[in-house]
Amino acid sequence: MRSKLLLPAWLLAAMLTACGGGGGSTSSGSDIGVATPTTPTTPTPADQPGAPAMTGDTATDGFNWFNYRRAQIGLSQLTRNNRIDAAAVGHSNYLRLNNTVVHNQTAGNPGFTGAALSDRFAAAGYTLTLPYAYGEVISAASDRSGVYHAEELIAAIYHRFVVFEPVFREMGAGAATGNNNYTYFTADLATSNGYGAGVGRGKVVNYPADGQTAVPTTFNSDNESPDPVPNQNQVGYPISVHADISAQISVTTFTVHPRGGSNMTTRLLSRATDAETPTSAAAIIPLSTLQSGTTYDVSFSGTVDSVPVSRNWSFTTK
Repeated sequence: MRSKLLLPAWLLAAMLTACGGGGGSTSSGSDIGVATPTTPTTPTPADQPGAPAMTGDTATDGFNWFNYRRAQIGLSQLTRNNRIDAAAVGHSNYLRLNNTVVHNQTAGNPGFTGAALSDRFAAAGYTLTLPYAYGEVISAASDRSGVYHAEELIAAIYHRFVVFEPVFREMGAGAATGNNNYTYFTADLATSNGYGAGVGRGKVVNYPADGQTAVPTTFNSDNESPDPVPNQNQVGYPISVHADISAQISVTTFTVHPRGGSNMTTRLLSRATDAETPTSAAAIIPLSTLQSGTTYDVSFSGTVDSVPVSRNWSFTTK
């Protein structure tokens, strides 16, 4: 199975009241990661408690699966917005027509609907009003399953940071399939004229969820560019914590071990150690693959906006 994942574009704008006015900041990525997964990571929906029914529509199933995973960790359900849908569908069609995987479109190319995501929002009639935040994740693979695309994007840690942003309120999804079933999937997430409730000051959510089962054992880090684990491809499944977009997470300890065993060697992703990680999230990636059918215990301690946070949980691999 050949697949492509594009590093997420992460953009936000908010009222900076401490500075006495309006302002914003942006950061984005445009590299393409290419990988050939050796084992599928997509779960069988029937094996997942409370999983949504499959419709066979790539965009709808991907949208529902993102909401399903968000609900598992205590995040709000995102409302499907038909104008954001239009922006996402248009972009997936652009990718198909031009046989490419990019965030920014080029005027004059087939299917052009707007250069940047904000332009495509405007063209679709979706208005961004301060304070707002939005992000986009894209995948392309020889698989039409919306669950496959959603799970690949959640596994890819930089993409996960976007999908599990707590303050988002709306989402749109679109897919376009070309020759040989090659499918382009786009998900656009946003909040405008105010943030969602989020998780609140000094709090985090974690993924995998406490008690989650059938968690994949491996992650091919070369799926992402920049590569979250340089010089190594197959590693263990990433484990992460997420706070609201404006929060600052500081990590004191972050460990994982098989129940009854020793702490695993991991790579820590936090803003202090990795420029691609937002200040509001952190993750560890085990440098060896996880064992099948095994329960893992995770411990996180640190601060969120200087508020001490300690969390312990466990999950079981498939």
